[in-house]
Amino acid sequence: MLVVLHAALHAAFILLGFAVAFLLGSVAHAESVALAGMLGSQALLVVDGTLPKAVAVGQTHLGVKVVSTTADEAVVEQAGKRRTLRVGEAPVNMGGSASGGGKGNRIVLTAGGGGHFMTAGQINGKAVQFMVDTGATSVAMGAQDAERVGINYKSGQPVNVATANGSAQGYRVKLASVRVGDVEVFEVDAVVTPQAMPFMLLGNSFLTRFAMTRENDQMTLVKRY
Repeated sequence: MLVVLHAALHAAFILLGFAVAFLLGSVAHAESVALAGMLGSQALLVVDGTLPKAVAVGQTHLGVKVVSTTADEAVVEQAGKRRTLRVGEAPVNMGGSASGGGKGNRIVLTAGGGGHFMTAGQINGKAVQFMVDTGATSVAMGAQDAERVGINYKSGQPVNVATANGSAQGYRVKLASVRVGDVEVFEVDAVVTPQAMPFMLLGNSFLTRFAMTRENDQMTLVKRY
């Protein structure tokens, strides 16, 4: 069985080098913030679904200031409110309200640099960063990301995966849940590849459960089932 990953995977690696340029203008108040990882003492912040940005202690990114960091945590502040972020946990709502139980049915995304749709999300309750890829057969991720979110991928079904560097063995797994914003989908097929990926691909095993429309730089997904 051959699982095809779209050419956008290659573009994703290029996008990673331009993360600093991927800004959405002046943002008064971030709604959600997640800690994607640590780069030395810098926190890799994902603010409102933007690309991860390395932010040093004392610096501010899109209205969120990094107060302190440890090996896998960062204390951030916005509008006088402080929150502790941990690597791999779900995005924190900076407004202080509950995030809800994933009962929504509509996702609206805005294209960023290069026309790609990026969004923060969750897999099995763990924070991740997605890039929408309508050419990917299923949700796709590298082995390192799969381990971070607790997926025992080696117990999955072995498959041949077409990557930018040729064919490789991957594993097909079933994700208990995939969430974007307040929309949650259950029992989603995914493929784990040995090749590291800067983002997880939000492919058709998730997207086909939605009616999709696009107008200019805005994509709307309305849940069908």
